[in-house]
Amino acid sequence: MSLSLPGAYWCVLIAALLPYVWIGVAKWQPGYNNAMPRDLKHYQGARRRAHDAHLNAFEALPFFIGAVALALQFGGKSLLLDLLSVLWVALRIAHGLAYLWDRPLTRSSVWVAALAVNIAIFLTPALT
Repeated sequence: MSLSLPGAYWCVLIAALLPYVWIGVAKWQPGYNNAMPRDLKHYQGARRRAHDAHLNAFEALPFFIGAVALALQFGGKSLLLDLLSVLWVALRIAHGLAYLWDRPLTRSSVWVAALAVNIAIFLTPALT
């Protein structure tokens, strides 16, 4: 078995784990009650924003996975696809941090940029 998969594959793995990073931030604080993990009254301030970043990370995931899978299936150039995938992951990390740091304009701007990169990933077979 070879681990020489395209970088975009590894980005899918990172993206799939990212929601768990944000929910970990929300829960890794004093006073968290694991007996009621879905009780939103436990999530306030930065903890609530981390929870929201968690939900948004899950929302963004299907399009990213689909775009990467289709781009690879239809012959998207690996280097371009890899670079765009790394950029998308970086933007999604920045998006989560903007949530945590309560920067709504930055968060929305980064969200739009990540969406544009995701569309570019989807279109890589046509662009190359």
